Amino acid sequence: MADIVENVMQQAAENLTETTTSSGKPPATLEGTAVAYGSLVVMAMLPIFLGSVRSLNKSSSQSKDRTERMNTKDAMMFPLIASVSLFGLYLFFKIFSRDYINLLLTGYFFCLGVLALSNLMSPVINVLVPTSIPNIPFQLQFTEGEGNHRKDIINYKFTSYDVACLFMSTLVGIWYSLQKHWIANNLFGVAFAVNAVALLRLNNVITGCILLSGLFVYDIFWVFGTNVMVTVAKSFEAPIKLVFPQDLLTNGLSASNFAMLGLGDIVIPGIFIALLLRFDMSLKRKSRLYFYATFVAYFLGLMTTIFVMHVFKHAQPALLYLVPACIGTPVAVALVKGDIKTMFAYDDNPQEKEGKTEKKGSSSSGGKKEAKKTK
Repeated sequence: MADIVENVMQQAAENLTETTTSSGKPPATLEGTAVAYGSLVVMAMLPIFLGSVRSLNKSSSQSKDRTERMNTKDAMMFPLIASVSLFGLYLFFKIFSRDYINLLLTGYFFCLGVLALSNLMSPVINVLVPTSIPNIPFQLQFTEGEGNHRKDIINYKFTSYDVACLFMSTLVGIWYSLQKHWIANNLFGVAFAVNAVALLRLNNVITGCILLSGLFVYDIFWVFGTNVMVTVAKSFEAPIKLVFPQDLLTNGLSASNFAMLGLGDIVIPGIFIALLLRFDMSLKRKSRLYFYATFVAYFLGLMTTIFVMHVFKHAQPALLYLVPACIGTPVAVALVKGDIKTMFAYDDNPQEKEGKTEKKGSSSSGGKKEAKKTK
């Protein structure tokens, strides 16, 4: 078995070397390819884990729910909207100069990336900075009207540590804008993925299954049916993908033969896996069975994607392998544990539940008061 695997990997490396040499890119060694795809797998797993944990913290710490929650209708429309957007970008790159489009996108993603990276770095800075350095609070407030009619337009609280995070993130943004270096790209990409997994919400497991199933078809069609997905991915100079050089061991940080993984292949399964973690928490058991089982299934699906891509020498729709793994695993576990009805009945909107409970409580107390008055 080991000999078979070694022969397949050697053949994959030979195929990859032939492809990169014919395309003018530096050839990749077997070791360089392994390092590149191993790094991509780690960079894909990390945002899902961190984003899932942060989604729990946000649920418990925020008095007002600021997260975006996707319902069933949104999930059904999402693949259609994504298809229109993707094809629109493809036409833009065909009609207009790629340099002008990427210049516009650089400015847009500079602002988003700085904010996302600053938000990601903030907890780390709070832990690492010594307590001897004071953390001074600030508040930026902009209101409209006076007295009882006054309302906040901007009411943002931050600290001096947040200012330091913003400054460091801005330096990374300037680095990315000037050089488009792959390390700066990955810093922004990981920040986008972590924040997206933490903030985007599915209202229930059924919505997640609909979303993943729709994007399963979307990914297969646009990768295998046309060259649109691959063309846009190669032309789009923005941190919407994670990249890692396959010739890093030979050319160092100036390497240029990149393997890539789209953020959609991380964020879309990630928000579903984060939902399963919150479902685990709702069961109030000691284990996080559904989260860890699906997390491992995602890893195996990603490894399958990389393996097939090397064997067939063609870009692969990662969701072709990730979606069956991410849907099939929790459903199979629920069937074995007898939680299938509970899982599909789970509603990830605790505030609505609290509101309904309060309404019931107030109506019942009101009914008791009326009964007393009647007596």
